[in-house]
Amino acid sequence: MLYAGNRCAPRRSISLVVLGICLVGAGCQDVATTWSTEATSPDGRWVAVARSQQWGGPGTAYDATTVYLRLTKSGQHPIVDFLFPDPFCQRQVLVFSQEYATINLTMKWVSPTHLDVAYGPSSRPGDQVSIVFQVVKCAGVDISVRELSSDTTR
Repeated sequence: MLYAGNRCAPRRSISLVVLGICLVGAGCQDVATTWSTEATSPDGRWVAVARSQQWGGPGTAYDATTVYLRLTKSGQHPIVDFLFPDPFCQRQVLVFSQEYATINLTMKWVSPTHLDVAYGPSSRPGDQVSIVFQVVKCAGVDISVRELSSDTTR
């Protein structure tokens, strides 16, 4: 009888460990969009989409903002049609990492082929923003990035 009781203890421990791993794994997939905006190019051919997302979970919490380019019209340029065969396909051109759920970000089309993105931290104290990934030209569109001064973010 004493031997049978000892055999159950490891099974119970293994069951608890497996249950704990499942619960932690389920919590790591938590992602939410906290902010988004769009800007359409003057000729209506491109849409720039910015989206801030927040991931949660033990040891995996992360806040990031991504800027995508999406082609809205095709059939006008063979290189663009090759790079963007699906008009609803988005190309990632910028990724920012930040301390909080949103950042101060503006997108302005200077011309049909030039997108200007300005960024800075949110108004929350201690917020910091850094560029993680940057593309300077995508399918004929120039992407300029500038950091907002601390005076304009407050």
